[in-house]
Amino acid sequence: MMKPLRAAWKLLRALTHALAGYWTIRTLFPRLTPAEREQRVEAWSRQLLACLDITLEVRGSPCAQGPVLLVANHISWLDIAVMHAARYCRFVSKADVKQWPLIGTLATGVGTLYIERESRRDAMRVVHHMAERLRAGDVVAVFPEGTTSDGIALLPFHANLIQAAISAEAPAQPVALQFLDSATGQRSAAPCYIGDDTLLGSIWRTLTAPGITAVVTFGAPQQAQGRDRRGWAHSLRDDVAALRERGPHR
Repeated sequence: MMKPLRAAWKLLRALTHALAGYWTIRTLFPRLTPAEREQRVEAWSRQLLACLDITLEVRGSPCAQGPVLLVANHISWLDIAVMHAARYCRFVSKADVKQWPLIGTLATGVGTLYIERESRRDAMRVVHHMAERLRAGDVVAVFPEGTTSDGIALLPFHANLIQAAISAEAPAQPVALQFLDSATGQRSAAPCYIGDDTLLGSIWRTLTAPGITAVVTFGAPQQAQGRDRRGWAHSLRDDVAALRERGPHR
């Protein structure tokens, strides 16, 4: 009985924290500077992980400032919070997230850029918007797999959104995400959200799992150096794979 009770307590803490974030965005964010908002988002994300008893481990060096395009693998519904906890960034997300109760307000409040994944025309619009934000000095993040994977094998990287960094002449920084069992250092599948998983099922599995460590590994920023978007996307995928294979530091 203790495991479900502990999980329910963590869920209650997380929901309370999410509501506090909603209130902050609706009432306080309009009066804050962009830098103050970024600090709030990082702190809120770290506190959310703490509510869920997830330890954050950052390896490598996140960029000190933009412009830069963060290119990461995608495993879980937790990925955005984990990356925000490691380094604030503006995510590109599917458009229907904007309509989700509570989550939509939180996502919009932290500067998410939305895309209709099925629309080629909308993809071009988002690429132009991303390039504008990069030229303005923002840190923008994408999951070029386009969907979540099992955390073992990487899916192919879609190249369309990489074009934004080429157009803005901005660097890209590969980022590898992993979830590990805190006790053993081995991969934890608890936060995965793939296949027949439901969101509620994945959340409950995460809440009832033994200690989890979220590892964010930053590689070296790089320029396109004459590569087109497809060639650069392929190279960035190799870089993300190499970062994941470094293994836990024990």
